[in-house]
Amino acid sequence: MQDTGIPPLCTPAAGPLSGLRVVELGQLIAGPFAARTLADFGAEVVKIEPPGAGDPLRQWRMLKDGTSVWWQAQSRNKRSLALDLREPEAQAIVRQLATEADVLIENFRPGAMEGWGLGPEALLALNPSLVMLRISGYGQTGPYRDRPGFGVVAEAMGGLRHLTGEPGRVPVRVGVSIGDTLASLHGVIGVLLALHHRHTTASAAMPKGQGQVIDVALYEAVFNCMESLLPEYSAFGAVREAAGSALPGIAPSNAYRCRDGYAIVAGNGDSIFRRLMQCIGRADLAADPTLASNAGRVAQVQMIDAAIGDWAASRTVSEVLAALEAAHVPAGRIYTVADIAADPHYAARGMLQQTPQADGSTLALPGFVPKLSVTPATYRRAAPALGEDSDAVLREMGLKDEQIANLRSRGIVA
Repeated sequence: MQDTGIPPLCTPAAGPLSGLRVVELGQLIAGPFAARTLADFGAEVVKIEPPGAGDPLRQWRMLKDGTSVWWQAQSRNKRSLALDLREPEAQAIVRQLATEADVLIENFRPGAMEGWGLGPEALLALNPSLVMLRISGYGQTGPYRDRPGFGVVAEAMGGLRHLTGEPGRVPVRVGVSIGDTLASLHGVIGVLLALHHRHTTASAAMPKGQGQVIDVALYEAVFNCMESLLPEYSAFGAVREAAGSALPGIAPSNAYRCRDGYAIVAGNGDSIFRRLMQCIGRADLAADPTLASNAGRVAQVQMIDAAIGDWAASRTVSEVLAALEAAHVPAGRIYTVADIAADPHYAARGMLQQTPQADGSTLALPGFVPKLSVTPATYRRAAPALGEDSDAVLREMGLKDEQIANLRSRGIVA
């Protein structure tokens, strides 16, 4: 690799992405979640935030000592560089970082990066090996590209919102920002694909290989998870509608009321269905040839749901689950976060990470997914304070203390 004289952004750490340099721009959820996923697996992530308030996520939902605990989950393993991207000198710093970076992630509205002189044409000219992930509501092209887009709108446009809720009632949103998260994960997949392509195109003329731009639209990430929605409409003109807690066209799979709550029961495999019917005392349904396949069960789903519901109604959730576990029928309870925090399986799988914080306390954060046997993800540092690493990153770029002080005095760096 060519020696440019610019030191690494930070000390490499263990992980499959150790040594990968990532510059994160943007805010809130989609772009930062993608960057955090890369950081968890060893990438060196420098997050660029505006001076003053920083990423708005710092103040979203519940605060501890003035900072959102969500921020601690979203920004672990990152460093923070506070730059005012409206200023040409800040833009020049980003260009220098991009020159040595492997990946740049942004989730601004299309055109914002170009307005700062940081679009793909400019950055790839400086670093042809750069992988640039761009996440936006509607993508970088098309008639809707300039519309502001949030995940909740993308969930509606992608077809998800129409399917949630009870039939005939107002569609409800999923209780988390699922549209942003799906876009983030598609973005991570795109980054890894692009890095593989870069590796395969390495040559003497381009030692690190060819970079490229990844264009992820929030609504497309949602739509990509809509299973058979489009082919069913294409083939049959069928418009899938909301079905409450049931799984349309697959039976039985539903939530059933018990004496003290609900149990989720998925008895939709042929042999599983027979075991389920035996378990609930309905051997007649287990032996019914018209119910031997999914198509027959779907035709009589109301009758089957009623049989399961009658059996469950006289039992507690624990009693239902114990009986179904003994019968090898997939079933489960509906967890609250209190259930999650107390569950021994979550703990055994390392999904409840007790992480040290700057004030000496600990905070439970979600563990790492996926789990790699040789190069697992690691928790290396807590989420940074705003601009915590500004001086260190700028010094690593070669700036002198007097230059940094000058930038600080004019509010370009914080």
